[in-house]
Formats: sequence, C-alpha cells, structure tokens
Amino acid sequence: MQVIKNPNKSEWSEILKRPTQTVGDIEGIVNAVFQDVSENGDRAIQRYTSKFDGVSLDSSVVTSEEIDEAIQKVPQKLQNAIRQAKENIEVFHKAQKTPKVEIETTNGVQCWQEKRPIQKVGLYIPGGTAPLFSTVLMLAVPAQIAGSKDIVLCSPPNKEGKLAPEILFTAKLCGVTKIIKVGGIQAIAGLTFGTETIPKVYKIFGPGNQYVTVAKQLATKYGVAIDMPAGPSELLVVADESANASYIASDLLSQAEHGTDSQVILVSTSESIIEAIADQVERQLDVLPRKAIAEKAIANSKLIYVENDNIALEMIDEYGPEHFIICSKNEALYVEGISNAGSIFIGDYTPESAGDYASGTNHTLPTNGFSKAYSGVNLDSFMKSMTFQKISREGILNIGETIELMAEAEGLQAHKNAVSIRLKDLK
Repeated sequence: MQVIKNPNKSEWSEILKRPTQTVGDIEGIVNAVFQDVSENGDRAIQRYTSKFDGVSLDSSVVTSEEIDEAIQKVPQKLQNAIRQAKENIEVFHKAQKTPKVEIETTNGVQCWQEKRPIQKVGLYIPGGTAPLFSTVLMLAVPAQIAGSKDIVLCSPPNKEGKLAPEILFTAKLCGVTKIIKVGGIQAIAGLTFGTETIPKVYKIFGPGNQYVTVAKQLATKYGVAIDMPAGPSELLVVADESANASYIASDLLSQAEHGTDSQVILVSTSESIIEAIADQVERQLDVLPRKAIAEKAIANSKLIYVENDNIALEMIDEYGPEHFIICSKNEALYVEGISNAGSIFIGDYTPESAGDYASGTNHTLPTNGFSKAYSGVNLDSFMKSMTFQKISREGILNIGETIELMAEAEGLQAHKNAVSIRLKDLK
C-alpha cells in the first residue's frame, strides 16, 4: 500500500486518479457490439454470451420453473435475511415519496407538479466473481414502490447457463416482471434497442464493470436514460488517532474484494493510525477467501497523510468518493462540510457493508468522481416530474399582456397571436 505524506495540492489530481481505462480504450468495442445487436437482435446476443460468458443458451429467458427450483436452493435463514433487508429498504424509500405541489401563481393561473413512474425500466445485475443479489433489492424495491409497470432484469449466466438462486429468489420477491440471462455490453444493447426476447426500456439502472459503464453512456445516444455512470467500486475513509484501526482495515478490504479495479483510499491526520491500519490490512488480507482479488485492488490503494481536517475535507471533495466513511473526533466538520460523495457512513459502528445490504439506503451510487453532479439511486430515479397548468378567463386577462410583450420581443408572432386571439374574445 502506497503511503503519501503531505502531498502538494498540484499533485492531488494525479494521486487521486482512478485505476480505470479511459472511455476511448473501450468505446470501439462497445460501439461494435451495439451495432451488431441493433441489426441482429437475439442472434448477436447469443454469440456474445457464448464468447464472453462461455455458455450457449437455447433461450435466455428465465422460466417460472427455474425460479421455483432456485427458491428451494436458498437457505431459509438467508431468505429471512433478504426479507429483512427488503423491509428496511422499503421503509427508507417509501419515506421519499413527496406530495403533489400545487400553487396559484397569480389570480386565475393554477400550476401544479405531480410525479409519475417510469413505465419500463431495465435493471442490470452484475454476475462475474460475485453475483450481487443485493443489487436486485436496491433497484427492484424502489421500482416497485414507484409503480413501474415493466421491470426487466438482466444478469450474466454462469458456466452452467444459470443465474444464482439468490438473484432469482430476490427478483421474485421484489416483483421483477421478466428475467433475462444476459450480461455485459450485450445486455445494455438489448435493453436499448429491444430484441425478440429483451424488451426495450426507457431507463437502465445498475452498476457494472468499465464496459457496462461505457455501454450505459452509449445507450443515452439512442434515447434511453440511465441512472448514472456507475463503474468499479470505490471507498474513501477519513480517520484520525481516535479511530479503530482494525475496523477501518476491514472496511478498506470490504471494498477491495469487489474487484481488481476497485479503489480504496485512506486520508488521515495521524501518521500512527496510518501505520496501524496498514498493519491490520496485511493481517486481515491473509485470511480472505478473495485474497487474490483484494490484493490487486489494495495495490492501487493510497494511504494519505495530511496536516489537518480542513485540508483533508478539501481533498475528499476533490476526489468525490462513491462511499465515504468518517471516523474522526471532528465528525461534525466532515458531515456538515462534505459536498461530493455518493453515500456517507458515520462513526465506528457504521460499516459501509450496512449500506450495501440492509440499513435501508441505496448502494447503487455514482463512481469515478460523478458524485460531484449525480445522486445515488433513490425513489425519484424511477419517476419523472410532470407539470400541469390551468388558466381561467381571469387568469389569461391577468398575464396575457405580459406574454404578448415577451413573445413580440423574441420575434415569435404566432406565440403572441395565440394569446391575442383569446384576449380579443374576452374584451
């Protein structure tokens, strides 16, 4: 693990750089897959599934029989745990509902805003080295609360051509309407264009590797919305001498085991705690089943010492972490001062794992610095705001001249006429 002490501000950008390929490196591959899927539909999907996932499927659609069989394979204790997590996520996301906003802006001019669900949504659930059934909860629960009509789930099959039983159990529990065994770029392309078996959707959700992230961004060029650019996972922890070194090491490793391209960073005002955490990371790493993966991610990690909390806060805001853990006696400074972070975890007993699974907040978050402009997935992600207005005779008389003058000043005579013709009838 690389230790950096008091870096000059001019070096921050290079120090905080993510260990990811640039869009240009992989955009050509993504474009080629998109074109193939748009032209050849399911035939192209099957070819890419065979090529990238190593399995040939007669049908990529999960049947009700497969779901029933999978449910029997999920231990009862785990089923209960998933149900409890679902309840907490439901409670938090239901609380995000907002009432209709209605106001009379001037006499006779009534304006209001209502939220309506996005009717067709696609959920991408990563498979690979760790099938993330928890992400099904994070996406399908708010989609169901919002009232989305079609909830289509795509996830890559394993070598036996199956999805993890936990994914199927959770999808069934959360009201997913269609499950497709397809992953990677081809899944995003299928949701973008629609194929014989994959419905075209209005918005695509879910994290993924760099290829999936670029594919989602490309989908927007074809009129499909996305939740956010959510790529390889990342975590930044701020700690001082009051922190528990073993706790923080466990948090750093919990993110490092996601994948070799994950990134973990520690920013600290204490050199002694940095040493203690580095030691704990080595000790805990040795006993992890996913040691090989975590080890590669840890190689990209940084342990950064800075002189005070204000410098630390400025650096963290510059990085804009996906996950941000605060373990400092100056907790309030960071809680009140942070501007750029996807999700924030406060204190010794708030591991990032809690947000990943069961506290109730959503774990689908902006990465790669996009927390500077994007929110994590929430109930509003599955809804859109629609505005309404109704103007009475009194109302058009009150604002009619204002509209006429503004339209005329912009040289839009037909706009003016649309008001003038009404005013003439009322005078």
